[in-house]
Amino acid sequence: MITDQLEAALLDALAAIGIDPLPTTVALERPARREHGDWSSNVALASAKRAGRNPRELAQQVVDHLADRDIPHVRSVDLAGPGFVNFHLEPTWLHDLLRDVVALGPERFARHDVGAGVRVNVEFVSANPTGPLHAGHARGACYGDTVARLLEAVGHPVEREFYINDRGVQMQTYAASLLARRNGEKPADGGYMGQYIIDWAAEMPDDADPLEWGYAHAKAYQEATLASLGIVFDTWFSERSMIESGAIEAALDDLRGHGVVYDHEGAIWLRSTDYGDDKDRVLVRSDGDYTYITPDIAYHRDKFSRADRLVNVWGADHHGYISRMKAAMQALGHDADELQVEITQMVRLMREGEEVKLSKRTGDIIELRDIIDEIGPDATRFTYLLQSVETPQTFDLAIAASKNMDNPVFYVQMAHARLRSIQTKVAEAGIATVPLAEVDLAPLVHERELEVLRHLDELPEIVLIAAREHAPHKIVHWLRDDAAAVHGFYHDCYVMGDGISPELTQARLWLVEAARVGLAAALGLLGVSAPDSM
Repeated sequence: MITDQLEAALLDALAAIGIDPLPTTVALERPARREHGDWSSNVALASAKRAGRNPRELAQQVVDHLADRDIPHVRSVDLAGPGFVNFHLEPTWLHDLLRDVVALGPERFARHDVGAGVRVNVEFVSANPTGPLHAGHARGACYGDTVARLLEAVGHPVEREFYINDRGVQMQTYAASLLARRNGEKPADGGYMGQYIIDWAAEMPDDADPLEWGYAHAKAYQEATLASLGIVFDTWFSERSMIESGAIEAALDDLRGHGVVYDHEGAIWLRSTDYGDDKDRVLVRSDGDYTYITPDIAYHRDKFSRADRLVNVWGADHHGYISRMKAAMQALGHDADELQVEITQMVRLMREGEEVKLSKRTGDIIELRDIIDEIGPDATRFTYLLQSVETPQTFDLAIAASKNMDNPVFYVQMAHARLRSIQTKVAEAGIATVPLAEVDLAPLVHERELEVLRHLDELPEIVLIAAREHAPHKIVHWLRDDAAAVHGFYHDCYVMGDGISPELTQARLWLVEAARVGLAAALGLLGVSAPDSM
């Protein structure tokens, strides 16, 4: 990698002038302004204090040393500001990158193995099995699956999990609502009133148990909706199964073994304040009933038996629950950082400037299946991933469904389709593609060409950051910037025609393929297709 070569050159320069740098002081970054070069290092600033030297003078010595060396791809090195060392490179480093990208292809480009061997469980959606998934679940669904894809892209073995809250009052209410509708009656106050209850009750056999049939039907409906978004879970974990298996009692015994529970006024308490919680939590009430947190502790204990790290994707209303769950996991002997909770904020849906509030089927929610039907699975996923989930989001369904450049997903997918159209037109013109190993890439010096390649160089690093920070929107941002570069190349750099030499045609054909690989790789990380035509 070019950065490895430049870091080695910097280390050699520091050693030559008598400075032994700490490993952390040698860092490279891309300058914000092109005139400052292709790469920049603050190594002199980072080393000067410990060495007792003036940063700018030290940087000048580094530049002078590097100027006398023949470093591959380096055209010049200069000093900027209070002590930055800037490298200006020949385009050959980007030509080497092009060859690497093509060789890897969309399945391997920008992938890493830093997470190899560390199992991660990503739990998301986890809706009650009492009805269809709605718009409130959509953001967490798209986000959770994409986080899982990013973690896999950096080498983690990942388990996608859906927690089914299939016990409690809501299940009894749901079953009673189905039964009432099957009998031609209106559900009791507090029951489920949506049109879907009427429709589902009509499908329910007369001899069916409303609770068991309703549970299975809702789960199947939710599963099919998620599958239409390309979301498939490895595990559907039943809360009821923990009651039947004794997992909750086993968790309580484990907590007692760790000495972190106590009895008080007939109830069983967790010493969660020992782990940063604002108060101790009741696990078992004096009447013998479990509190809400107790099955959750047992559930997370079970997940830790199957994974090294847990990632939970919860809604905004669960924010206050994070500290107590982390405390409980610490009480069981886990590091608090082994449980990471991501909170998704609300999304406001619009259609041509008017807020969309209700679904005809459910009566009081917007059904996710309706959103997918209106704008398609690609637009659904891409649009929900446009922003960090930590921020509230507003988007217009009409824009998301449109087939024009104002629609972000259309804009990005059109870039891929344009690259494919170039390849098709060249083939139709009877021009055979020469093997890459035989092609001279030296003609690729146009700024539009180099800009596409610079974006490709950034993607592997962005994938690492997005996976570490659970931030799919960073991939979206890269895609939008990269698509802009591709559209610019498409408009300004013809691949064949008058004035285009055969050598330039071949070089640009391979640039087209490298750019296509980058777009397909990044779209794949989001679970969005890379179409050949639009």
